[in-house]
Amino acid sequence: MHSNGYRIERLTEDRLADMTSLHKAVYGKALPSDFFARKYNTAFTGVMYTGYLAYAGDVPAAFYGVIPCFINCDGQPVLAAQSADTMTHPDHRGKGLFIKLAELTYELCYQEDVRTLFGFPNQNSLPGFINKLDWQVSAQMECFIIPVKALPLERLANKFPALKGVYWWYVKKVIKQHASLQCGVPSTLLNEGFHGLHRDGHYLSHKTYTESFTIKTGDTSIWFRIADGMVIGDINIATNDLRDIIPRLKKIARRLGLRKLQFQVDKRSALNAFLKRYADPIPSFPVIVKDLGARMPLDKMAFAFADIDIF
Repeated sequence: MHSNGYRIERLTEDRLADMTSLHKAVYGKALPSDFFARKYNTAFTGVMYTGYLAYAGDVPAAFYGVIPCFINCDGQPVLAAQSADTMTHPDHRGKGLFIKLAELTYELCYQEDVRTLFGFPNQNSLPGFINKLDWQVSAQMECFIIPVKALPLERLANKFPALKGVYWWYVKKVIKQHASLQCGVPSTLLNEGFHGLHRDGHYLSHKTYTESFTIKTGDTSIWFRIADGMVIGDINIATNDLRDIIPRLKKIARRLGLRKLQFQVDKRSALNAFLKRYADPIPSFPVIVKDLGARMPLDKMAFAFADIDIF
């Protein structure tokens, strides 16, 4: 199909390389060649490659896509999708491509029985979602940063490439001492009565397109990434660990050469209230929802940082 002089094509396996080249043109850095293949192959949901590319001739000019998944709604999995990559080549901005590709993607979602969409836009893209694409703000995430006194090993490894291999060998050696048998953790928000992401084995296997770690200390499971500190995606704190879980995490971070713990949590969650003992909250991502027929109450949906595609 064509629109405003651009050729528009649905994402397919054959077009994944075009996404990689578009990403490099937009962000100036290369991703692993299989990154988008792993991210958009959501065959476990029955729906995959859910998005559209716009081309100027043979040059990829823009992309918009969503990642299908399931939301656990009172014990029942509901097919949903997360609004994910939005990219427009610098030479093709201001042409309305984002809106056009988004509208086509939402039509495709409806045809594929996806009945609710959610996302975590930055402040630049939020007005477009709300004012032009009829999304609604449903919740607010808050960020908590807890400093850790540690040698800046992660920072040094990023600054001096020769150290990177040695650093990651060391990281994996330390993490092995705390490693959990599981990969990721179920959404802790489900225990609080929210409708949250259905993180079964299929979902967690798909989520490996970025590197993360699951560790256990005491009876508490922690799912985190290393990215300018220890970035906790979700944490299932056992009652008997409440008093000393943060000191324990700081100790592990110190051994890993990470200078902060970072949490991004729903403003309404129990974890949010707990973290206020250790740090002041900083406003972070808004959570937005677009209903395609699921009719889920907005105030019942909640997400953790592990649910965001950048985790």
